[in-house]
Amino acid sequence: MRILITCPPMVRRIDEFRHYFVDKNIEVYCPPIVQTLTVDELLTLVPQFDGWIIGDDPATREVFVAGKQGALRAAVKWGVGVDNVDFGAAEDLGIPVLNTPGMFGAEVADVAVSYVTALARETFLIDREVRAGRWPKPCGISLTHKTLALVGFGDIGRSAAKRLLAADMQVIVYDPFFKAVDGLAVEPAPWPERLDEADFIVLTCALTAQNFHMIDAEVLARTRPGVRIVNVARGPLIDQQALVAALESGQVHSAALDVFEEEPLPLTSPLHRHKRCIFGSHNASNTAEAVQRASEKAIQLLFGLLKIA
Repeated sequence: MRILITCPPMVRRIDEFRHYFVDKNIEVYCPPIVQTLTVDELLTLVPQFDGWIIGDDPATREVFVAGKQGALRAAVKWGVGVDNVDFGAAEDLGIPVLNTPGMFGAEVADVAVSYVTALARETFLIDREVRAGRWPKPCGISLTHKTLALVGFGDIGRSAAKRLLAADMQVIVYDPFFKAVDGLAVEPAPWPERLDEADFIVLTCALTAQNFHMIDAEVLARTRPGVRIVNVARGPLIDQQALVAALESGQVHSAALDVFEEEPLPLTSPLHRHKRCIFGSHNASNTAEAVQRASEKAIQLLFGLLKIA
């Protein structure tokens, strides 16, 4: 039996998990990967394997069809986000696919809150200037009594709310499936009402067909001038062209983006012109503990689907 792994955090630490496969006499293959493989690469690789642990690769109908025509019997999406996986196609083809929800709430929330603080106090800008031999003194803003619009109230959103409320912030939550949580005194609202009250907008929601470019030029025009935006969810939630225009006009003060519409972020992107922005590498969930937790869960689920005792 052969298993393909295309999730970068798991691939980079595969030696820690290899014994699970060796013990079952399973061959595991980890291709060279930075963020994702292309459809063409997947069309060649996937049919050669019985199981697939998917990263953020384009697991499209075409890829699953090729897999079905080959050896593919089951797959697991490593992590929480599933927008890259065509579950409908997999179901039509009789290929069971699961994901690993509830793995990274605290880890991604930690990064989101660190971004909020960094945008408020411009610590990233101070670091850059000191390294260049200067001694800047930007005047930031306090978090206490500021209002934050939190988009998404799942595992990550709830973890972020807990931390933000501890900073004495007012948190307005946007989530069509909102359920109150004891101890989290947030205020639910329908999107995009009350957005003009927000000093910060933080995105922690899943990407769906309904919320693609939910932050576009029209929505940005409704925000409070000088709003700060954090995205630790998925790049296509934000229309990057609209964001660039809002940064240039000053409608948006700054943004911290761990994810982008195109990843890695091209050097030609106009976002690079905005020095008060922070860029990540789609890495908010990547801690030693979280990678181990999610990888072991993915292996367990895949072995179950493949009926490996």
